[in-house]
Amino acid sequence: MLTIAIIDDHPVKRAGLEKFVAETPGLAVAASVRAVADLAGDVRFDVAILDVPLRPGGPALSEIEALVARGPVVVSSTWERPLTFGAVLRTGVRGFVAGRADGRNIVAALITVGEGGFYVCPQLAGRFQAELVRNVNEDPAGLAPREVETLRWIARGLTHSQIAGRMGLTEATVNTYAKRIRAKLNAGNKAELTRMAIELGHMAGETRRFPAA
Repeated sequence: MLTIAIIDDHPVKRAGLEKFVAETPGLAVAASVRAVADLAGDVRFDVAILDVPLRPGGPALSEIEALVARGPVVVSSTWERPLTFGAVLRTGVRGFVAGRADGRNIVAALITVGEGGFYVCPQLAGRFQAELVRNVNEDPAGLAPREVETLRWIARGLTHSQIAGRMGLTEATVNTYAKRIRAKLNAGNKAELTRMAIELGHMAGETRRFPAA
């Protein structure tokens, strides 16, 4: 059973989402509040879904970061400027859904993120990819081609042994590549490597759903 924290400043939308989650098998409402600041410190949740309206008074990136520090987050928005996918991705958010996403996509986002994966709903996939690769002509992190290939396999959820088999290398060589990648990207674990692979545009065409990192 995944417990869900719902954060939305629109009372009708919030009530509707609360009812939807409560009636969906495998999901339960942990809390339903108007703003991040209203979420009590002792509330525990498996995933939070946060609506980010593009109007004054909506959650700032610092508030999103604070929520991410408490658990995995899915953000819902119309995704118009000034809000950008890259800025939100850098806060550590692991799910992106359109403001008018249907129930099927919301459930997919909550379950995927709750299981440790990454999710972008189909309505946003093209824009998400386009924004992240728009200005990526070469890797700003200075990754070598084989390191980029290794990073992609890591982001897809493969073990070092499996990557070695795919790339025709020894596992020791893959371990070395992984250490170099972590150093260059200043990433400490697979979840961070997955986020960086997406942010750097290396997973274009594959950004809808990833396995647990």
